Amino acid sequence: MTERIAPTSPPDDPSDGDRLSPARLALARQTWLEIAHLLANLPASIIGFVYVVTMLATGAGLAVTVVGLPLLAAGLRGSRQLGKVERARARRLLRLRIDEPSPLPVRRTGFFGWLWSSLKDPVGWRAVLYDLIRLPWGVVTFTVTLVSLFVLWPVLPFIARGLTNVDRAMVRGLLSPSDELERRIAELESDRGVVVDTAAADLRRIERDLHDGAQARLVNLAMGLGLAKEKLLEDPDAAASMVDEAHGEVKLALQELRDLARGIHPAVLTDRGLDAALSAIASRCTVPVKVTAELETRPAAAIEGIAYFTVSELLQNVSKHSGARSASVEVWRTDERLLIQVSDDGRGGAGLDGGTGIAGLADRLGAVDGLFVVESPVGGPTVITAELPWRDRQNEPAQ
Repeated sequence: MTERIAPTSPPDDPSDGDRLSPARLALARQTWLEIAHLLANLPASIIGFVYVVTMLATGAGLAVTVVGLPLLAAGLRGSRQLGKVERARARRLLRLRIDEPSPLPVRRTGFFGWLWSSLKDPVGWRAVLYDLIRLPWGVVTFTVTLVSLFVLWPVLPFIARGLTNVDRAMVRGLLSPSDELERRIAELESDRGVVVDTAAADLRRIERDLHDGAQARLVNLAMGLGLAKEKLLEDPDAAASMVDEAHGEVKLALQELRDLARGIHPAVLTDRGLDAALSAIASRCTVPVKVTAELETRPAAAIEGIAYFTVSELLQNVSKHSGARSASVEVWRTDERLLIQVSDDGRGGAGLDGGTGIAGLADRLGAVDGLFVVESPVGGPTVITAELPWRDRQNEPAQ
């Protein structure tokens, strides 16, 4: 009689993510991992419960003193580490796909900044809640699993799967990061870096323009007036000629200062609003531009400024790169968004990697929750749509 040996089941592949093999009467590798997790629940929950209770009792009891709140803040950071260990255990034994939450932001704000960020850390407080409610569950899972190993062996895989499914739910609910919140935090951190870089670049541009333009002309003006002063008595005609040249230098310096001020924040935008400011930009464009602004009220000054400089940059690109014969600018409000559309009938081919400042505009708009869409097939036409959040203008004191 030939004895037939049943083939053994292949080990579970960890790369399958959350797909678990069905529970079977024969104990598979995954079942043994689940049993190990359930038996380890009791010592892990005791450690976590004792730590949390001690931390809360010490921090709350000493809250009236100087050291109470710092101890509580340090304890919350420690609870973060306990949560990290539990997530690692769930990944290893339960094959649970779970991400790590974002670390606490590192700010150079001194002791009080560290204290406040630690005390309001939601990840630490959720880990505290997890460790508080885990102790009774750890006792239950340890007892049921240990008894089932000797008494309920045939149905142990199903018991282990049911108990660990509760563990998976608890880990997902209390120890997993909030996807939307974590995504938003990452976006804000990235946007903050873009804003800082943009501000630094603008300051360098202003400094360079002042140094190379108006400052150089004023230096020449001072030198010319000094020479004219020396020649005033001995050669009045030459002195008069030098004064005329200095007068021309003054006019050029004033024009450069006006251009620089317009690049920082134009007076027409402050005084008359977006419609008049965009018309002024269009009048300086080398291509005929039709401007349509349908705004019943003015947006906040910051949003208005971003919209102005966005259109200014796009019309400069139209003048320099498009080869267009005409262009148009449309501005309107839809619900709580300000929409800007700049189009031209040029050669097209514009893109975020075209090196014409469009990528920088996209970064600037993204830093304020805006959108930037480029439609520019080769051969044209080009239609660029920018979208900004609408914020109402606050009443500003008269100056």
